[in-house]
Amino acid sequence: MATKDEVFRIEYYACMAEDKPGEGATLGRKLAQEGVNLYALSAFPAASGKTQVDLVPENHDQLAKAAKKHGITLSGPKTCFLIQGTDRTGALGEVLGRLGGAGINVRATLGVCAGGKRYGGIVWVAPGDVESAARALGATSAVNKV
Repeated sequence: MATKDEVFRIEYYACMAEDKPGEGATLGRKLAQEGVNLYALSAFPAASGKTQVDLVPENHDQLAKAAKKHGITLSGPKTCFLIQGTDRTGALGEVLGRLGGAGINVRATLGVCAGGKRYGGIVWVAPGDVESAARALGATSAVNKV
């Protein structure tokens, strides 16, 4: 992996939302009202017919306070890896290659171009693989202050 990339071991929380128009916007407004800043958000259909929303907050306490105030049930914290770096062909593939080379299966990943020649991504591995993945990636532990 290129030295211009940074990998952070970071905590996230999950909540369930109704799978209907406007639910994401409503959740976003509630969090914004409470000053919650997110490094990342990922939402996808769940087997229950609802939508699972993974929230990677800058500040855990703000998220917990907002969730309590607005009746949002959070599960977690769980661990994922946040990647930030200079955008280039194959950037996220380099990260995934390090994990594959260490025999670690990636359970999910999300990568995006951030503009200004930057990219970001999140990688999820099984809980039992977190320590090995952190070593393979040279991850810095972050108390969600990236």
